[in-house]
Amino acid sequence: MRRVEDYGVLLDAVRGVRWPARRKVTGALPGAHQSRMRGIAPEFAEYRPYRQGDDPRRLDWRVLARTDRAYLRLSTDRSILATMLVVDASASMAYPPETLDKWQCARRLAIALAAVAYGERDPVGAIVNTERGMLRLGARTRRGVVGELARMLDHVHPGGAPALGNAARAAMTSGRVVVITDFLGDAEALLAVAREHTAAGGEVHAVHILAREELDPPARAVTAVDPEDDEVARTLAPATREEYLSSFAAWREGLARDWRAAGATHTAVAADEPVARAVRRIVAPAFAGAAP
Repeated sequence: MRRVEDYGVLLDAVRGVRWPARRKVTGALPGAHQSRMRGIAPEFAEYRPYRQGDDPRRLDWRVLARTDRAYLRLSTDRSILATMLVVDASASMAYPPETLDKWQCARRLAIALAAVAYGERDPVGAIVNTERGMLRLGARTRRGVVGELARMLDHVHPGGAPALGNAARAAMTSGRVVVITDFLGDAEALLAVAREHTAAGGEVHAVHILAREELDPPARAVTAVDPEDDEVARTLAPATREEYLSSFAAWREGLARDWRAAGATHTAVAADEPVARAVRRIVAPAFAGAAP
């Protein structure tokens, strides 16, 4: 079992990365993100005339003394944004079976993103859909939460075909939800949950994990077996390789288009991409989708 110290190089690589909210958040607890609420924070926004019932602490006494008119000095408050990571641990994430590259990437991405959220003083937690049921770490800000997440993920071995949509729905109580998956399961149900959350003002990030062998399969003939249903098997031969590459690319493009149309971000991550670089693309949606 790994200790959080074993991820030291990864955590150092993402130290200082900022993850601003995509829109103003609703919340009363002070944090790093611009809030929909107006209050007495030092960041000035605007003046408006005083009305009965307003908080007199917001009065600008200098304006009152100079003009004999009562105005409130409004400011933009800042608030926290709870972040939940939904990590796919179905059998298709255990690929390639010799190295588990997809799962290794997903696990390290989850830990790195948790560290970035924690660095913003945001509550962070995770839900993992395993074949034995959902593992859940509630969103929290206490010291050591990233280590708790790392230990939880280190005990997981992908397997079975658990529904990811259920895990995503359980996470939607948080303002920001990050779904880390290969989308080879209940993708439509997952997208429907994401649409509901973004329509309610939430923030959703879809992270699509892809093995290099999926993006660039060997030129020799191989038999591909569905890891979640071994009765589904197809032979990929040199003559059909181009057709596969074209169909796979079209599927990925359609998936990205659907998620962005739902109001979410979509970032494709090859399992061999440096995790710190992938993290920067995920938290900066303007650059997401540039790879692989």
